[in-house]
Amino acid sequence: MKAAILEEFNQKLKIKDIDKPEVGEGMVLVKIKASGINPVDQKLSLGYMKDRLPYEFPIVLGWDMAGEVEECGHGASRFRKGEEVYAYARRPKLQEGTFAEYIAIPESYLAKKPINISFEEASAIPLAGLTAYQSLFDAGNLKTDETVLILGASGGVGTFAVQLAKYHGSKVIAVASEKNHAYLKELGADHCIDYKKGNVAEEVKKIEKEGVPLVFDAVGGETTKTGAECLHKGGRLVSITSQGEGLPEGTDFRFVFVAPNARELEHIREMVEAGSLKVPIQKQYSLEEINEAFEQIDTGHTRGKIVVSMN
Repeated sequence: MKAAILEEFNQKLKIKDIDKPEVGEGMVLVKIKASGINPVDQKLSLGYMKDRLPYEFPIVLGWDMAGEVEECGHGASRFRKGEEVYAYARRPKLQEGTFAEYIAIPESYLAKKPINISFEEASAIPLAGLTAYQSLFDAGNLKTDETVLILGASGGVGTFAVQLAKYHGSKVIAVASEKNHAYLKELGADHCIDYKKGNVAEEVKKIEKEGVPLVFDAVGGETTKTGAECLHKGGRLVSITSQGEGLPEGTDFRFVFVAPNARELEHIREMVEAGSLKVPIQKQYSLEEINEAFEQIDTGHTRGKIVVSMN
């Protein structure tokens, strides 16, 4: 099979022919049709988290995928050959990822792909969709009558967070550059704030005088501290990019590192099939163009998602 190989950190990916993975007990071989690209993929190629995640070269990066079941190992009986599936495929060791034509993955990671969208759209969901889901509901405990402030609302994770919060019945304040405000309103944002103009905390308190009960930070850095300024007393701050350094004492801070969860992917599938969740894709690349895709994701200004198609 063809795969995008990382032979050393801080190098370009190389397209090579490697052996198709073997299917062990409880495993499923999936023919990958498309793979979503996330900022973390580019960072991992530079050695980000190498002290926290075990790895072994050569590495096939990529944690998002959608495809068709090719073969099921012993004891793997939930799916049949030819069924369409999708998954967040992060394993304990960084080595066998989704920037390839096939992957062998534990059956427990897989969920049925939404039937009303393409493989490309489905492949863009798992990491970003689960990150938003787990941040808002598992860590953030967002309630239907609450307001959530989403920092970095126009990115891949942010666009899912806006839609999931609105589906939940919550009020959404989205922070992004002004050029993305109309787009975010289409996704369901009730209010939009331009972080380039004025003080974000002051603008938030024009909308919610006492501050908001939940802030979801998908940006990090000084933005996380801004998020803390927007909380009302007893509010929660959830971040996927910060460990909470430098926050005011007593801040109810929670860090999320997204985990595979097929049950939550099934719930997201139901939302997509009901028309309640859209998958905005900015650009589609071929496997051979993956380094160009990495350059795009590194700009930090991708609206929605970008994907690699194996077709």
